[in-house]
Amino acid sequence: MSERDKMRSGEAFDGRDAEIIALRDRGQTLLRELNRYKAGDTLHHEICGELFEHLGPGSIVSTPFCCEFGSNIRIGTHSYLNFNVTLLDVGPIVIGDNVMIAPNVQIYTATHDEDALLRRSWAVYGKAVTIGDDVWIGGGAIICPGVTIGPRCIIGAGAVVTRDIPADSVAVGNPARVVRQVQSHEASSANDG
Repeated sequence: MSERDKMRSGEAFDGRDAEIIALRDRGQTLLRELNRYKAGDTLHHEICGELFEHLGPGSIVSTPFCCEFGSNIRIGTHSYLNFNVTLLDVGPIVIGDNVMIAPNVQIYTATHDEDALLRRSWAVYGKAVTIGDDVWIGGGAIICPGVTIGPRCIIGAGAVVTRDIPADSVAVGNPARVVRQVQSHEASSANDG
């Protein structure tokens, strides 16, 4: 199994492998180009199409933007990533439809072994992060490896999300905790019928 296959399957892989380095270099080259243009430019949109695994119609990625590979990122339709968002996409990052991500949000999938001697080999693995539809993530929030945020959630500014957040929740703090539920139109309509 190649190191790239290991990366895609969430297994530990060698971050110094030639194929991984080539993928990272490709992503970083496209990222430098992307950050030369504002979100409305035609070239910006074309580069996003090359950089990401998927970018849905109507979605906007503001610059400056930062990622590692880009090819492990899927963004749904009509989603908005504001300025200075960082997506560390060693593992898959899936962002749903109609998601609003405020400035300086950081989403991390990369993690390492707890054993310091094993970390010397640069072994890394990714734990996927999934952001459901209609989520709003406040400025400066940090989403940690392996987290799933359910649909229609609100993540407060500065929150550090270390575990899954169920649908229709408001989560704040460090570590983030659910403080209340939100009433969505979807849920209201179902209850009205």
